[in-house]
Amino acid sequence: MSLKKLWKNKQKIAEGIKNKLFKQEHIEEIYEERMAICNTCPSKDDSGEHCYVPGTAPCCKECGCSLELLLRSLSSSCEENKWGAYLTDEEADELNNQIRDAK
Repeated sequence: MSLKKLWKNKQKIAEGIKNKLFKQEHIEEIYEERMAICNTCPSKDDSGEHCYVPGTAPCCKECGCSLELLLRSLSSSCEENKWGAYLTDEEADELNNQIRDAK
């Protein structure tokens, strides 16, 4: 993942961090469903060799994202199209506004 792509996805990353820190049952259920899919995927990197940020394994070999954050971001989707986003663009924008206002 390039710095440009990282910057573009900063809101999704912030959403994943928020949802990891302030766990909610329904989001954890989605996380578990997505993780079950990722556990069968050859792109899952348990060693951390392909992680964009060192020490954040497991991650996705395709995008380098930490699965701990990516799978908890409801506005994110799998680059391999194995699972999709739960939020529309409008809902994601509203969530991003709430995250920004909470800072």
